[in-house]
Amino acid sequence: MWWRVGHEDHVGPDPPRSEWNCLLRAQGGREDSRSPCSRGRGVPRPACILVSAALKQGQVTPTELCQRCLSLIKKTKFLNAYITVSEEVALKQAEESEKRYKKGHSLGDLDGIPVAVKDNFSTAGIETTCASNMLKGYVPPYNATVVQKLLDQGALLMGKTNLDEFAMGSGSTDGIFGPVKNPWSYSKQYREKRKQKSHGKNEDSHWLITGGSSGGSAAAVSAFTCFAALGSDTGGSTRNPAAHCGVVGLKPSYGLVSRHGLIPLVNSMDVPGILTRCVDDAAIVLGILAGHDPKDSTTIQDPVKPFTLPSLTDMSKLCIGIPKEYLTPELSSEVQSLWSKAANLFESEGAKVIEVSLPHTSYSIVCYHVLCTSEVASNMARFDGLEYGHRCDIDVSTEAMYAATRREGFNDVVRGRILSGNFFLLKENYENYFVKAQKVRRLIARDFVNVFNSGVDVLLTPTTLSEAVPHTEFIREDNRTRSAQDDLFTQAVNMAGLPAVSVPMALSSQGLPIGLQFIGRAFCDQQLLTVAKWFEKQVQFPVIQLQELMDDCSSVFENEKLASVSLK
Repeated sequence: MWWRVGHEDHVGPDPPRSEWNCLLRAQGGREDSRSPCSRGRGVPRPACILVSAALKQGQVTPTELCQRCLSLIKKTKFLNAYITVSEEVALKQAEESEKRYKKGHSLGDLDGIPVAVKDNFSTAGIETTCASNMLKGYVPPYNATVVQKLLDQGALLMGKTNLDEFAMGSGSTDGIFGPVKNPWSYSKQYREKRKQKSHGKNEDSHWLITGGSSGGSAAAVSAFTCFAALGSDTGGSTRNPAAHCGVVGLKPSYGLVSRHGLIPLVNSMDVPGILTRCVDDAAIVLGILAGHDPKDSTTIQDPVKPFTLPSLTDMSKLCIGIPKEYLTPELSSEVQSLWSKAANLFESEGAKVIEVSLPHTSYSIVCYHVLCTSEVASNMARFDGLEYGHRCDIDVSTEAMYAATRREGFNDVVRGRILSGNFFLLKENYENYFVKAQKVRRLIARDFVNVFNSGVDVLLTPTTLSEAVPHTEFIREDNRTRSAQDDLFTQAVNMAGLPAVSVPMALSSQGLPIGLQFIGRAFCDQQLLTVAKWFEKQVQFPVIQLQELMDDCSSVFENEKLASVSLK
């Protein structure tokens, strides 16, 4: 098999361990060299379970934790990860959480834990803009179901995160509030590599994109400003930025988590996504969010039990599939090398690794474009300037008001997708485009069914073609071209409604994160995350070294109580 050829022992630098100890102590991490594959280069990232234990033991209070994250949000404002910072709301929630802990009445593992929410989820009393002029100033009267479930568990809402306008993009560069900067642009790992090649060039202009469209949420988690964040995933919008920002990005099975209150892009593919710094945290959040919602008819009817991830012990019973169609010419040599290394890792531990075929993969980009724009055209029709959102000053006629409102409210990317979608839905085009795309979608979904029915448990693929690229390079091509390229490995999963998770594996030669994607059977999210957790433990991905925060982290995190957290 191709993945057994030219296998390299390690790709990427070996960062020193001592530099990040301060942040680890501050947010509950601890050094660990137990994994034979870590070779002293990685540590488990801070986990909600550790901080939750510290809160329960009184080693830190929710208010202290909230204030620390708010301080980091202010220090990393230049990243542009947040559109709205709900400081007063978060501090009030922390105060209530503190009272519960004093009484011994914790609501659960997320009580007092700072979280962030992508700005296309409705939040009662907090502006929800979708990074668009069309909804600038819009304050919803209700919470999205997933937001309400987090709040019911006592989570602290730090704010709303940045995105591409209406989640249409793969770089988090096209919203009205400006692009999101990848925290790894300012990491010691990346900057040391840049110094060797820059020869005096302006480093500040060479910042990296986060990926998208949930780039704000990924950056917020990566920069330690929260412990978990909600994104949305329509064609890879959670997994793509997770891979570029070195965090875990989970797209649950379609129907497992409610979409109520998620401002829709493509109803048949949209899924609330979860971004965390480790797989266990993603499982905890998913266990809270999953389940039937009477406000969303597409959610499953059966009750969902809390997710607990067992440790994989007998690897011989695991079968990993490697889709041969994902070995594309555009795939960078470093990503291919790490993909090969991951396959060999599973095989060396006793798992069965086989090559599989998803024959209709080559049609997925075109199929997705037709279906996505068609549903976008339908969904965007609600923004007419009458009931909510932006309304122009033109009052010559209703038609003129509609046209001017939508011209002023939407950017070129959104207007372009609306035009494309309406073209595909024209009476003379409907059968040739939309209906055919639906048929191709069925074939793509059937490919996955056939592979899983053949005995494969989980598919292992790249998440992105390469590491994160500089913003100046990213904007050389238009939004549609970039989205088609960057979502190559992720779109088909949404069309098939399957669960998938991106897990960071290693740093590239540039000192930047590279993630791999695991794809599971429909509603087998627990099995998928169990495999991902095992993989995460083996590779021991290094923690980001944010030098500018390290320089004065002692003043921000003077309390080092979390260093001695005990889970006994």
